[in-house]
Amino acid sequence: MTELLDIRRIYLEPAAAELPRGRQVLARWPEATIVEVESHQRIPELYGDETNVRRWVRIKREALVLGVKKTLTARPNGRSADFIAPSTANGCAMACAYCYVPRHKGYSNPVTVFANIERITAYLRRHAGRQGRKPEPNECDPVDWVYDIGENSDCSVDARLSDNVHDLVTLFRDLPNAKASFATKHVNRELLAWDPRGRTRIRFSLMPPADAKVLDIRTSGIDERIAAIDDFVAAGYEVHVNFSPVVVRDGWLDDWRDLLDRLDAGVGPAARRQLAAEIIFLTHNRGLHEVNLGWHPRAEDLIWRPDLQQAKRSQNGDLNVRYRTGAKGAYVHALTTLIAERTPYLRVRYAF
Repeated sequence: MTELLDIRRIYLEPAAAELPRGRQVLARWPEATIVEVESHQRIPELYGDETNVRRWVRIKREALVLGVKKTLTARPNGRSADFIAPSTANGCAMACAYCYVPRHKGYSNPVTVFANIERITAYLRRHAGRQGRKPEPNECDPVDWVYDIGENSDCSVDARLSDNVHDLVTLFRDLPNAKASFATKHVNRELLAWDPRGRTRIRFSLMPPADAKVLDIRTSGIDERIAAIDDFVAAGYEVHVNFSPVVVRDGWLDDWRDLLDRLDAGVGPAARRQLAAEIIFLTHNRGLHEVNLGWHPRAEDLIWRPDLQQAKRSQNGDLNVRYRTGAKGAYVHALTTLIAERTPYLRVRYAF
């Protein structure tokens, strides 16, 4: 794991060190330099790190932030999950070129672990209890309320930093009306021993290997992710696939055909019976585009395509680009038709 994580510097909110989970994390890296900070969201050495792109991956590998989650809310979602759970971490040690989650601590966005896990799990238990039984099926799940526990991080990586994800899997294992869900690009086989009893859904993100080689930096290989699916199903997880982001380029549909054939060859009957897919076409951001030009310009040749994209102003004022209306509908239709041909058992939950 030293290639992905080699923690040498921990930015610490002092209150986190007073909690059992905070002490656990500090004990894992006793040689790390401790830098006390007032807030996990305001760290001068990290905020503005987009101006120092040469340290981009080094920051992700060597820096960890340890803080306390102040506000706990479960936001309604309704597409991938019914609710977005309060984060037990944010940021990532991986460096996908299209990542949309960089926050106030800078675009490099190393992992922040929140130490007040007991408060977060207690909140989720109460929230799920208030929901009662799901009154009718929806595209999230036919029976249970689904909580996305990894909106702002990759839980498979987070599990290498603390026991927070294990505690969440344990929590949902015992909830009668709710299940956890998270997308991942990292195969962490330590999760296979956790006995989730079908109450955690893992969504392995997949894209053609040619795209992943350029865009999915510091992640598990596509074939490794596919090879893990049967093992995670056998270990008691519900496993879906997340086709995200879909990148349109010359030959893109041929490469997706090859990927679907790899998936078909790589999973057995048990996985096929419960497999479903989410499809998300690329959305990119002008600010991230400018940053990427400083550390990974080759990626921008794939994902910054003004000839194919149109601009859209987001709610926070950022300028995003996505594939042009009309053309995008044709792309979606082409891919979903291909899925029906090559992997007819693969239910498409939604595509946009």
